[in-house]
Amino acid sequence: MSTITLVGTRLAEEGREFVYRGESDACEGCPYRGQCLNLSVGTRYEITGLRENAQTLDCAVHDSGVRAVEVEPTSVPANVPSRQAYAGSKASLAGPCPHTECPSHQYCVPDGTDFDEERKVQQVLGEPPHDHCELDRDLTLVEFAAEGE
Repeated sequence: MSTITLVGTRLAEEGREFVYRGESDACEGCPYRGQCLNLSVGTRYEITGLRENAQTLDCAVHDSGVRAVEVEPTSVPANVPSRQAYAGSKASLAGPCPHTECPSHQYCVPDGTDFDEERKVQQVLGEPPHDHCELDRDLTLVEFAAEGE
């Protein structure tokens, strides 16, 4: 089910994904707080639609203002220990990784999920993009289901 929220006009395009980080200090006193701060902190969302005839509203965070969009929680691609990588099962991330230059880092430390969180594996995608894990982990790339699924 879609939720209507406000995002920066430069970010407002269908298909764009983002992780909602919560309120900024600049949001204090804003008259649009109710329409803007209505998502779950730490959840990954996809913009599924732009509200037609939506006006651009002034915003202290976004220099070009904000506009109304429709969003839905979306899936999160992630590397998990191979022994947990089964569609329909619950899995969690293997743990932090300091190797930011690794092509798999974005999947080992993905935005939109936490290390202590178990998520449902929606789909097994296969081998991760790295040739060798510097932490000697046996990992498989999966897609976690959207929060609430």
